[in-house]
Amino acid sequence: MVRLSDIRVLPGRQHHLFDLPDPAELVDQDERALELACYGLSEAAPEYSARGVLVVWQRVVLIAVVALLIVGLVLVPRCTGITVVAIVTAVYAIALVYRVALFQLGAKGGHVVTVSDEEARAVPHAELPRYTVLVPVFHEPLLGELVRRLERLDYPRHLLDIRLLLEADDEETNAAASGLALGRHITIVRVPAHEPRTKPKACNYGFLTAEGGMCTIYDAEDSPDSLQLLRAVVAMRRLGPRYACVQARLGFYNADQNLLTRFFALDYGSWFGNLLPGLVALGAPIPLGGTSNHFRSDVLRRVGAWDPWNVTEDADLGLRLARAGYQVGVFDSDTGEEANPDAINWVRQRSRWYKGYLQSFLVHLRRPRLVSRQLGARGIAGLVIFIAGTPLLSALNGFFWALTVAWFTSHDPAVAALFPPAVYYLGMVSLILGNFAVLYMGLFTARQMERPGLLIPALLMPLYWILMWLAAVKAVLQLITAPSYWEKTAHGLHKAEGPRTEQAAGVAV
Repeated sequence: MVRLSDIRVLPGRQHHLFDLPDPAELVDQDERALELACYGLSEAAPEYSARGVLVVWQRVVLIAVVALLIVGLVLVPRCTGITVVAIVTAVYAIALVYRVALFQLGAKGGHVVTVSDEEARAVPHAELPRYTVLVPVFHEPLLGELVRRLERLDYPRHLLDIRLLLEADDEETNAAASGLALGRHITIVRVPAHEPRTKPKACNYGFLTAEGGMCTIYDAEDSPDSLQLLRAVVAMRRLGPRYACVQARLGFYNADQNLLTRFFALDYGSWFGNLLPGLVALGAPIPLGGTSNHFRSDVLRRVGAWDPWNVTEDADLGLRLARAGYQVGVFDSDTGEEANPDAINWVRQRSRWYKGYLQSFLVHLRRPRLVSRQLGARGIAGLVIFIAGTPLLSALNGFFWALTVAWFTSHDPAVAALFPPAVYYLGMVSLILGNFAVLYMGLFTARQMERPGLLIPALLMPLYWILMWLAAVKAVLQLITAPSYWEKTAHGLHKAEGPRTEQAAGVAV
């Protein structure tokens, strides 16, 4: 029985938020497993689920803020405009300082667990756990290539439980699966057609009956380091029981395809090479990547697994683990992915990520005093500045760009009036030093990755910010109109020569 346990405990202690049942309880109970996969978290602990976006007090506050803004713009437009610009400018400056500080902490090194090939291979088979590998696939006809990449994983086959999670009504993928010759360690799990049609729902369904002591997720286009599972086992044992998960580094095997994929490679290089290690150093919650995160299965059950209604279930799960008193580490292993070479497809993918960040922020802010006790000051700063700030500040970029264009094209005194001296100088510092800092971080990342071909794209990153703004605006609008809608990313757009793990745009650390 799914149960909600006592969450009012001392912060920092490992404890149950809620429990999923033992896999043995769900044998031959497909209907119950589906119900748990879709509604287990939202029924047992609705305040942790994105099935509903806003609770009552959040709706009241949002309506009050919008009403106050409208009234202010009508009655005292100048004062209201100055206040809004001042608040946004200050928040922008704080977020910039926070991100630069994270980058510096991560760049110093020492916060990524490194497991050598020899250490990984030295673990006796008798000491290895059974390992569940979840691979959700949807409209993916090239299953044969996926299986060949998974077969390169160096792990004892009798301890390996690879589960290909196919939607039952996905005729294209099921037809491709019918022609595969699979080993006993690979199972096809057909997920019943049921709302929500999301990746985390499929992962829940596959995980509920899995008996692995460790669990990870790979996407359909992933090409992981062959020793990644062994490295994860060693890393988890080295870090100790307070750690629930270790995140591998993601890179791209088609980073050189065009300018957009080069931008994307720099983005990921900075994220996984510096920002996530910076969060580890700071002791803030880690927004997990959607793939190559390796969990202790018992802990995953204790926190209710994935939220099927959240479109960035990975980031949400990282926050939930932190609230339960667990830590997340980053370890030195690469997984090659396909970078989006198409701008429209990229915006679809990034807008889903941004929407999920906003979902996660709103969910975890439902009980401010409780989450403050659970996460502490550093965790709250990460939740507000990093999780919510990333999409919101990207969306607000267009507002400042419009003001800048309006001033230089018209020299309208009304625009100048929005920037009294204190706001103006803070804005100028953010504009000059902020842009310099971001460009410097891009150049540093290119050098850190030992990819000289990315130096010019690092200088052209302002073009990438335009796409980020479009994605952020789309995310905000879609959060209102379709909060749990999962926009699938199209795969297979890379060059014809296909995945090459050794060319993944990982980070040399």
